[in-house]
Amino acid sequence: MTVSRVVILGGYGNFGKRIAESLCKLSNITLLLAGRNSSKAEQLCRALHQQGARATLQAAALDISDPFFSDRLKALSPDLLIHTGGPFQGQDYRVPEACITAGCHYIDLADDRRFVCDIKTLDQSAKDNNVLIVSGASSVPGLSSTVIDHYREQFTSLDDIDFAIAPGNQAERGEATVRAILSYTGHPFPIFQKGQWTQTYGWMSPSKRDFGPTIGKRWLADIDIPDLELFPERYSLVNNVRFQAGLELPFLHLGMVLMAWLVRIGLVKNWASMTKTIFHSSELFKRLGTDTGGMQIQLSGTDKNHQPQTVLWTLCAEKGVGPYIPTLSAIILAKKLISGELQETGAKPCLGLYTLREFDREAKGLGIYHHTEVKHG
Repeated sequence: MTVSRVVILGGYGNFGKRIAESLCKLSNITLLLAGRNSSKAEQLCRALHQQGARATLQAAALDISDPFFSDRLKALSPDLLIHTGGPFQGQDYRVPEACITAGCHYIDLADDRRFVCDIKTLDQSAKDNNVLIVSGASSVPGLSSTVIDHYREQFTSLDDIDFAIAPGNQAERGEATVRAILSYTGHPFPIFQKGQWTQTYGWMSPSKRDFGPTIGKRWLADIDIPDLELFPERYSLVNNVRFQAGLELPFLHLGMVLMAWLVRIGLVKNWASMTKTIFHSSELFKRLGTDTGGMQIQLSGTDKNHQPQTVLWTLCAEKGVGPYIPTLSAIILAKKLISGELQETGAKPCLGLYTLREFDREAKGLGIYHHTEVKHG
């Protein structure tokens, strides 16, 4: 199927506008920026035109809560839809199902565990309609699995996967992202430790990690993501999979840990209901901290000589470009579909669909870089 009409759902939002900035440089597509607010979509279309966009740009009004959403989407005749309209926590599959009905490919930036892991329930329907449905085309599990796949061949056995994300406080963030985080703050979720499933709690188990001289040491806490479920199956011999993330400002981070405790002891049921208040309160401290963030993945196991080995991969994003990182997986896949390079069909999490070299082609133009340390013994 030729891919020339691309809908970005949430196209003027925090992540959608960044995807639009990249894809509008292609001359052979029509890019439809869609969302509930068509005036914001039109405003971004004008701005991208002024910046020299080569794609044909259009604004479109689409609301996923509209009972006629599927019909309205089909009327746009899309070949590909990129869904950036989070939070995905609690969303059903009406958008990917509408894409299957319309006969168009689908990519999302979801980080919700159930949404991403269960997308495979749509696999047969997607194959029957000759479309590709990809969930989690973001920092996790899209980029995280790409990095692990790249270094996996250096191990005869991979025992531990320990990774973390530390955004800069000044990096732009959206209200939907904050709501997603608050939805599991203090709530239990399963993790794979010592070869078996156990339980931890969102934004608890605080620790510090050194991300190197540029980023420094950052506070982290346990976060629920799809990788915690996907990786024990994908890397079948692994014994431990751990993920943490955190806020740059210690008082904000430890405040989140306290909020998690209040949920765990039953004084608060769910902080997500207070998203607007918490989001606007956090914006008061936006000028503090830095605009530098990063991601780190540590892999431990045995090398080809059956000796202990650790690979430490560290990504750094300076000058406020951190929010571009979650968009790069979707951009890479979209370009591969547009060029005809990606021919897969079915519904699946974003695993094994692009290489680290392909990531570098997109990331280097933004000034995002990474380095690797390998330790033996």
